[in-house]
Amino acid sequence: MILYWPVSIAGAIGAVQIAGTRPDAFDAADRKDKWTWFGMVLGSALATFIGFPILSWVGIVVIGVYWWDVRPQIKSILNGEYY
Repeated sequence: MILYWPVSIAGAIGAVQIAGTRPDAFDAADRKDKWTWFGMVLGSALATFIGFPILSWVGIVVIGVYWWDVRPQIKSILNGEYY
């Protein structure tokens, strides 16, 4: 249970980053749109903060996918690295 809170904080930080990211970066990365990712990450952060049994694990996976897959790709696109 104590591990849920840092993941929840990471999800909240990710949601703030998504809200500040240009929407066309998600299109260029061939991902879901900005507000879909925002809703998924914010909802996951809330689920892990509250500690719902199954939703917490799903939330951990969604937050992990954002931080280790989506965010690096978006960051590289915004930095001008297109390969």
